Amino acid sequence: MSQPHQPVAGGKPGSPLLKSLLPLIVDAGIPIASYYVLSDGFGLGTVAALGWSSVVPALRTVWGLVRSRAVNGLALLMLVVNVVGLATSVVAGDARLMMAKDSAVSSAVGIAILLSLRSRRPLMTAGLKPWVTKGSAAGNAAWDRLLASSERFRRAERRFSAIWGGALLTECVLKVIGAYTLPVHTMVWLGTVLTVVFILLAMVIAGGSCAEPMEKMVKAESERAAGAATGPAQDAKNAAPAAAGAPAAAVGSAE
Repeated sequence: MSQPHQPVAGGKPGSPLLKSLLPLIVDAGIPIASYYVLSDGFGLGTVAALGWSSVVPALRTVWGLVRSRAVNGLALLMLVVNVVGLATSVVAGDARLMMAKDSAVSSAVGIAILLSLRSRRPLMTAGLKPWVTKGSAAGNAAWDRLLASSERFRRAERRFSAIWGGALLTECVLKVIGAYTLPVHTMVWLGTVLTVVFILLAMVIAGGSCAEPMEKMVKAESERAAGAATGPAQDAKNAAPAAAGAPAAAVGSAE
């Protein structure tokens, strides 16, 4: 994404980036971060930390149903994961089992993203589209046209979600293996390192192989549509003086 973000009508520069990341931050980032802050930072028990970290996805799910009568998929997923985590925490007394359970967030999100590849709109598209189109009307229209007509564009869209889903699922598997093969005190910090590394890998790989080519395709399609729209208008403008001069030429020839 080397190009600078352009101002969007009715918004501030950079707002497409914020809009693209906001759903992921609110629905997944805040619940995950709040769990670790409450459990590690404030010393709350696992059950209490999971319970309080479920508040945001619960409110988001209810708000989506009330406002638009639609289910917020990622918020609902995070709510279900936390509820399952609460149930697991009640019966878990083993530190290794507790650490393996923490990776359930990544695994559930990763599996859901991979399963969404079979749908018309993969889960990660909600964050990908505003980034690629920069939130402009022309960009959104170009996205829709490419999605309908270009198999290459559709493959890139699905591949973006596949990379993210695969990265999160791989991170989960490695953390579960580490929880049962490495010392507990090692996995306390190594688990966080794995999470950060795989998120960065997903950003770099998915951005370079999917988001950037899609951004170029959207830009080219927008320019093509703009040129197609201005062509007839320019022809009509050039034809107007010629049409106005035709009667004068006719009069001159008659004389």
